[in-house]
Amino acid sequence: MPDAEFEAILTRAAEEGAKRALADVGLDGDEAALDIRDLRSLVDCIRLVRRTAMQTAVRMITTGVMLALLAGIAIKLKIFGGSP
Repeated sequence: MPDAEFEAILTRAAEEGAKRALADVGLDGDEAALDIRDLRSLVDCIRLVRRTAMQTAVRMITTGVMLALLAGIAIKLKIFGGSP
């Protein structure tokens, strides 16, 4: 079998296998590219939400620690008119 014929058979088999795999997961229609873009957009949004939630949690914890430190300093220095 010549190399060119073998390459052609191999290419055709790979294309048919890829088409069958896409059909198995439901991505064989005309809207398949749009579906893939939508899925990528959804994953990007999930990553953004996760990152924003983490940043918000860190900011809240940092603010809580700072408020606790300031309250401790205020109590220690008796800024709010504590007993003499």
